Amino acid sequence: MQSRLVVTVLQVEGLLEQSESRTLQLFVKILLMWAGSEAVEVEGFKDEEGEGLSPVLWTVLQEWRTRIVKGSCNPLFGDQFSCVLQEEKLHHINLRMEVRDFDKFSRNTVLGDVRVPLGQLNISYPLELQEDLKIPQKDLVGEVLLSLKFLPTSQRLEVGLLKVKTVLSEISPNAALYARISVQCNQFKLKYQKSSTVARCLVTVFNEVLLFSLPEVHLERCKILVSIYETRPTSKSAKQLIGQLSVGKEKSSEDEHWTLMMRSVRQPVAKWHGLLI
Repeated sequence: MQSRLVVTVLQVEGLLEQSESRTLQLFVKILLMWAGSEAVEVEGFKDEEGEGLSPVLWTVLQEWRTRIVKGSCNPLFGDQFSCVLQEEKLHHINLRMEVRDFDKFSRNTVLGDVRVPLGQLNISYPLELQEDLKIPQKDLVGEVLLSLKFLPTSQRLEVGLLKVKTVLSEISPNAALYARISVQCNQFKLKYQKSSTVARCLVTVFNEVLLFSLPEVHLERCKILVSIYETRPTSKSAKQLIGQLSVGKEKSSEDEHWTLMMRSVRQPVAKWHGLLI
């Protein structure tokens, strides 16, 4: 009658202590994911079975976090979350729950996740589920058109943020996107740069070029990390991470876009990349 979804995280059990030097500080991150439009095929992205990309773009409707429980491999939570959710949307919604180990000095470690397709369950009445944790997987939440250009004489890298394609479950007049782009070369992090903020739509057009000066050494490793954020003045949090992508070169392998850039020195090369979360 209220069209309200209520999720209660009860317990995580059966985890192993990661190390003797520090105790686990566990919490559960919950993402309510809505399947939106179809996506173009994105190279290199595999699903859980190792097959090619399932051509669906997801979007995060809601994001919640439980409290942190310290020093237990079988933490009890009891945290409850709710939101208004129309019944006709249930068939397009997955509940993704990640068990994470909190670390304030680095990124929280994802120990495993559980995915629950709500459309396959009868949740008109209280339903208790106990699922095995799986190896964490990323979801495709958008696509980014990037251009790359390398200038060897001046040792500069031009990263062009051209377009960002995402799914909108509802149109918000105040929503806007911006990108945070960082470059790491031979394990040396350059200062990150932020793009301008642009009003969000299905295809958000930036057409902006950011310039990075690279260290004057042979580039054995280079990684470009692009993080897309949404800002809403009316929202409680100032920003929300939409998704991330990375392009680069390792000692043993090289991203196709990076290879094309090095073959076309001083010429920009554009390519679509999957935006993952």
